Amino acid sequence: MLVRHATTSAVRRAAFPDDEPLDAAGEAEACALAGALGRGEAMCGPSERARATARLAGLDARVDPALGECDFGSWRGRTLAEIHAESPEDAAAWMTDSSSRPHGGESLDVFATRVGAWLEGQAGEEGRAIAVTHGGVIKAAVVHALGAPLDAFWRVDAAPLRTTVLHAHEGRWTVARVNAPVVGRDP
Repeated sequence: MLVRHATTSAVRRAAFPDDEPLDAAGEAEACALAGALGRGEAMCGPSERARATARLAGLDARVDPALGECDFGSWRGRTLAEIHAESPEDAAAWMTDSSSRPHGGESLDVFATRVGAWLEGQAGEEGRAIAVTHGGVIKAAVVHALGAPLDAFWRVDAAPLRTTVLHAHEGRWTVARVNAPVVGRDP
C-alpha cells in the first residue's frame, strides 16, 4: 500500500515541494488515520512531511531514501505557473522530455528508474508493506507496475492521504487500487 503524505503549504499552492512540514489540516488528517492503515512493514520517504504523516498515522516507519520525491532542484517552493512565466521553454521541456532536468535536479527518467528499482526489490518481500511517500513516487510506481510508457506518469493522480495498492505475483505487479480513500474512512 502506497499512501501519499498529508497536505502542506506547497501542496495547497500546487508548488514543487521543498522539505516543508505538514500544515495544520494535514496534521489533523494524518492523526485521523491512526489505526486505519492496517498492519504491515511500515516505511516512509525521508522528507519531514512523509515522516510526520507516518508518525501521526501511528506507524513505526523506517526511512527509505528510495521513497523520496523527485529532486526538483532550483524549482523547489515555486509553482509550475511561475516557472512557465519565467522560462516557458524549460517548463515545456520538463513536461515533454523525460530526460530533461532544467531545474538541475533529477530527470523524470532517473527518478522513475529509482522508484522502479525500489518496487522490484519489494516484489521479492513477503507480507504486506505500507509506504508513506509522495505523489511522484506513487505515479512512477503505478507506471512501472503497469509496464506503461513513462509519459503515462502525467495521467496518474495521487492526492494527499489517498492510497494506491499494488500486488506482486511471481515477479509481476498488478494494480488493485489507485488514488482511493483509506478503506473505512471517507467515500
